[in-house]
Amino acid sequence: MLKRLIRSLVTIVMVASTVVIGTVVTAGTAHADGCYTWGRSLSQGTSGEDVRQLQIRVAGYPGYGSVLAIDGQFGPATAAAVTRFQQAYGLGADGIAGPQTFGELYALQDDDCTPIHFTYAEMNRCNSDWSGGAVSAATAKANALQNMWKLEALRHALGDRPLSTSSGFRSYSCNSAAGGASNSNHLYGRAIDLIGSPTFCQIAQQARYHGFNEILGPGYPDHSDHAHLGSQSSRFWSASNCGI
Repeated sequence: MLKRLIRSLVTIVMVASTVVIGTVVTAGTAHADGCYTWGRSLSQGTSGEDVRQLQIRVAGYPGYGSVLAIDGQFGPATAAAVTRFQQAYGLGADGIAGPQTFGELYALQDDDCTPIHFTYAEMNRCNSDWSGGAVSAATAKANALQNMWKLEALRHALGDRPLSTSSGFRSYSCNSAAGGASNSNHLYGRAIDLIGSPTFCQIAQQARYHGFNEILGPGYPDHSDHAHLGSQSSRFWSASNCGI
């Protein structure tokens, strides 16, 4: 809480400092973040690593049934995701990522770039080095980071209610021990299972708006006791007890 309060105060200073004696300063000159600092405002037509970093953090706001490409190109889909993020946090919703938007993102991320309500540890209860899966350890960890930011958006949409995870990345041996499918997205770091409250149906229904194109829940075989959210190339939603 103290960390977030400090960041919020810094954000206020950052926004207040964007216009000084008629001279506009670039985003980032008034603030440096332990994870990543943006040095310019971003809008449609811009591209680069700073756009890609933004896309990772707003990937949970693509709209119903959509998935935001993490490609470093700021197009209409990214502008729409930024707008939804801005609306979700009560910011001026213009689809342009500037000081206010970056300030909110700084407040939402820890120094390891994970969102403040989720950790790498809970995304990987299998082993400490992310090895043994279907992709390299670095790729599995990067996939898990993207999912965490989608979970952060989902959590916020559900009224900032805590989400409890039970399984994330799995090596082949961990996946076999868990009885997972041979092609499970857990092997890629692209899937997470949720338990506890909110209800599994609330989670599954809301997840449709937050970039998850694999959603499994009550009504799908072996998913009566958890909600499974993942990312893959094509959509597969199945939770018939939830109307999905």
